[in-house]
Amino acid sequence: MNKSLLIILTLFFSVVTFAQQEKPKFDAAKFERELAQFIKTEACLTSSESQKFFPLYCEMRKKQKTLFEQMRRYRHADLSNEKACEEAIREQDRMDVELKELQQTYHVKFMKIMSASKVLKVIKAEEKFHRQAFKWAAKHK
Repeated sequence: MNKSLLIILTLFFSVVTFAQQEKPKFDAAKFERELAQFIKTEACLTSSESQKFFPLYCEMRKKQKTLFEQMRRYRHADLSNEKACEEAIREQDRMDVELKELQQTYHVKFMKIMSASKVLKVIKAEEKFHRQAFKWAAKHK
């Protein structure tokens, strides 16, 4: 009886301890490093191309993040206020266009330092990386 109780208590505390373990926090710097390495590998970038490409790419990502932060503010519009909803829609649309124009500007810059086929490989690699990251995050939620 005592052994059974001891085993049950040990299992219980093991489960409680395991459940309380913190999930690893998102590491933005690690994410960016892994993204850059993935893009370099998937798009078959040479060292020379990488040296020219990644500073521009980081510049673009920084500007995109600023837009994403602005867009985030409008996700919580008061749904009972028609004027606020209309403003949120207009601002979201404006920022979507601004985001696409930003991408277009940088894609042209990228094509000045490497071929269009490599730029397209970079775009596809970035999309693939993000899909994989979302799948991983969903699995480890």
